[in-house]
Amino acid sequence: MARRMTEKIDQVVREIEPRLVQNRRDFHRFAETGWTEFRTASLVARTLEDLGYEVSAGRDVLRDEERLGLPEPGVLEEHWQRARAQGGDAQYLEALKGGFTGVVGKLRQGDGPTVGLRFDMDALDLVESQDPAHRPVREGFVSVNQEAMHACGHDAHTTIGLGVAEVLARRSGRLRGTVKLVFQPAEEGVRGARAMVAAGVVDDVDYMLGLHVYSGWDLGQVDPGRGGFLATTKFDALFRGAPAHAGGVPNQGKNALLAAATAVLNLQAIPRHQQGKTRINVGRLVAGTGRNVIPDRAHLSIESRGETTELNDYVFGYAQRILEAAAAMHDCSLEVRTMGGAQSADSDPALRDQVQATIQALGGLSLREPEPSGGSEDFTYMMSRVQENGGLAANIGIGAKLGGWGHHTAEFDIDERALAIATRLLSALVLDLAG
Repeated sequence: MARRMTEKIDQVVREIEPRLVQNRRDFHRFAETGWTEFRTASLVARTLEDLGYEVSAGRDVLRDEERLGLPEPGVLEEHWQRARAQGGDAQYLEALKGGFTGVVGKLRQGDGPTVGLRFDMDALDLVESQDPAHRPVREGFVSVNQEAMHACGHDAHTTIGLGVAEVLARRSGRLRGTVKLVFQPAEEGVRGARAMVAAGVVDDVDYMLGLHVYSGWDLGQVDPGRGGFLATTKFDALFRGAPAHAGGVPNQGKNALLAAATAVLNLQAIPRHQQGKTRINVGRLVAGTGRNVIPDRAHLSIESRGETTELNDYVFGYAQRILEAAAAMHDCSLEVRTMGGAQSADSDPALRDQVQATIQALGGLSLREPEPSGGSEDFTYMMSRVQENGGLAANIGIGAKLGGWGHHTAEFDIDERALAIATRLLSALVLDLAG
């Protein structure tokens, strides 16, 4: 990248950096969980339109039947009304009704490649720390929404996406091709990317980039192409039996709790696989109504994982057989509901090399040694679709260390200087790929 171009990007980033911090704190304060990101998505759409992007939102960018783990309709309506009261954009709120909270912005500049960038928007179902030492409390941007907290950095990702949008809009004369900014709902629980992919959002993309900030990495540290994401399936198992008096007529009951307990113990005994890592976890068991009543219902929240999509399928298939056998043992019915999922995927070496070259040209950043993720990420659906179509994909990690609190904790926070760092890097990278 030419020095003059780097200087121009740096100039814009310095100018907008205070607004990046302001935006991140606004999104953090009004945290919204998966499929209820009404305020966030509406403000994203409005900002993109004001910057001159072609904006698509709602049903245009999400396939209805592929949305997983949706809240109940009453919850969606309640959160939509809350977003309206909290300053969501009235025009775009209408398009997002019913939990269709995806947004795509396009900037077209003639012939050239299409570069896609994905930014997730959702918060976690988590109560944020109210400790006065917690910076969001101390500085007045702690979440005001009940049991919703940006504890994984998606508020930063959304902010970075809007920062990149502004830099590229102001430097659009240097673009040769199309930029597609994808703002995705419901990444937590790996629920949202699949529905956007099914709607064809990334079918025309030549280069697909994802980003995640990491609170455990030093500021300015960058992994130019992460890999090792585990494929996963999130699913619920619902056992239904029959209630009965536990002392008087226990034989007339069909004990759903026993069926669930039988399943839990046997799920943990699924054999590991010679071809790679596998995981199974039951994170929640809810059953019963009282000590003298045979439980007629039980609900398990489960996840499987595998180093490859095939290994995850092995664990998930084995788990289904165990669940069915446990239900049959105790004469209960069984319903299995898929609540989310992600594939395995790796960043393309060629695109990783391009990211690394841009990092080195910009200066002021350091490369982090690659390491397997060990977690799951539904951006893999977008990566895989682009790769299947002959394009390249990479998932970039950026350090934002502050304090020592990890992701998905009530005390999570980031070093906000990472907002400008990431905006600068991604803007430069797009101009390198389509400039």
